[in-house]
Amino acid sequence: MRSLSCQDMTSGPLGKQILLFSLPLICSNLLQVLFNLADLAVVGQFVGSEALGSVGSTTTLVTMFTGFLIGLGGSINVLAARFFGARDDKRFGQLLHTAAILSLGLGILLSILGVVFARSILQLLQTKEDLLDGAALYLRIYLLGMPAMAIYNYGSAIMSALGDTRRPLRFLTIAGVLNVILNLFFVLVVRLAVAGVALASIISQYLSAVLILLALMHNDAPYALNKSQLRLHRESALEVIRLGIPAGLQNCIFALANLFIQVGVNAFSSTMVAGNSAAANADALIYDVMAAFYTACASFMGQNYGARNKKRVRQSYFLSLGYSFAIGLILGLLLLLLGRQFLALFSPDPQVIDAGMRRLTIMSVSYGFSAFMDCTIAASRALGKSMAPTVIVILGSCVFRILWVYTVFAWFGTIQSLYLVYICSWSITAVAEILYFAAVYRRQVRPMAT
Repeated sequence: MRSLSCQDMTSGPLGKQILLFSLPLICSNLLQVLFNLADLAVVGQFVGSEALGSVGSTTTLVTMFTGFLIGLGGSINVLAARFFGARDDKRFGQLLHTAAILSLGLGILLSILGVVFARSILQLLQTKEDLLDGAALYLRIYLLGMPAMAIYNYGSAIMSALGDTRRPLRFLTIAGVLNVILNLFFVLVVRLAVAGVALASIISQYLSAVLILLALMHNDAPYALNKSQLRLHRESALEVIRLGIPAGLQNCIFALANLFIQVGVNAFSSTMVAGNSAAANADALIYDVMAAFYTACASFMGQNYGARNKKRVRQSYFLSLGYSFAIGLILGLLLLLLGRQFLALFSPDPQVIDAGMRRLTIMSVSYGFSAFMDCTIAASRALGKSMAPTVIVILGSCVFRILWVYTVFAWFGTIQSLYLVYICSWSITAVAEILYFAAVYRRQVRPMAT
């Protein structure tokens, strides 16, 4: 019997379904971002701007490690949706148990690598000397939570493929409330400062991982996680690796390119670094709201591709793209209007707020355009294509950004010239990704019977 939480995405009013599917996912994504936002807000308000800069200096590195797990989860979501749409319960079950082992193993590996090399990487980034000790301490503790994050992303990917985005939201709500409480306790009562907010985050992450595992174990067969069936199925493992590793590496390399941007930011004053760190939190908030529609795109396209429903495959892409662009543009403009109030959440220092506004002014009108790149990448992966979109985004965004830092930014030397790299790289990459997706669609989807 199918789980009562499953959703058939192959029939019904598509626009409404995508929106209702995405709303709980938006809230879940935002709560995940709040783990790091709560850290920054607490240290900025109760410890000081130096602690804020220390935690903020780790943001790009944290994104690099978590981005790999997000890419892996995206591949699991696409495959699970496709098998569910095709009613292939056997392959779904094999994927369910294989992906659990792969996710946990990769989470542990990332945690070990991060803890060992944290300080060395921060030094390569030319992190300010007065921020280095705090940044290294925060990063090492935070990265101990990678196994939990891997398991949560795995479980969320499976549930999203089945159309269940509400239970992951409930789990993250519980974990998010705990995170805020522990942040305040460790900082104000125990006086652990940077270490305290990192501990609060990983405890919350492990709670969300446990809750989502319990939910998967109590699903109805054949969609339940069973400890006795945990094993690596060769075919499923290869499929996850084929789609997930390129996606994960893309996110890592994307973050690596952003590290070069961080190096550029580090060339300015500690106040500018702190302002950039505060303003960069808007990136995570808006990106993750938009990312809910990318997950919807992959899930709906995956199910309908498995069910060979050509019309809904195409409509899923265009509706998801429209939603994500619109919400990115609206939120960006709201941020432009309320930027100072937003930045004041992280630091009361007027100079830090002024520095943050220099970033927000440019980024606020740019966010929406990233949808044309990211939603199209999700669409290509829903059709089973991962390597080519990864190569395109590496060249169009990652390599382009590095070149920009050493040419345009090196020439002008202003913080504005550094921030303009984002919308320029998104636009170039989006054109190439759309052309590639159109070719794949003509080859794989158009010949299908309606």
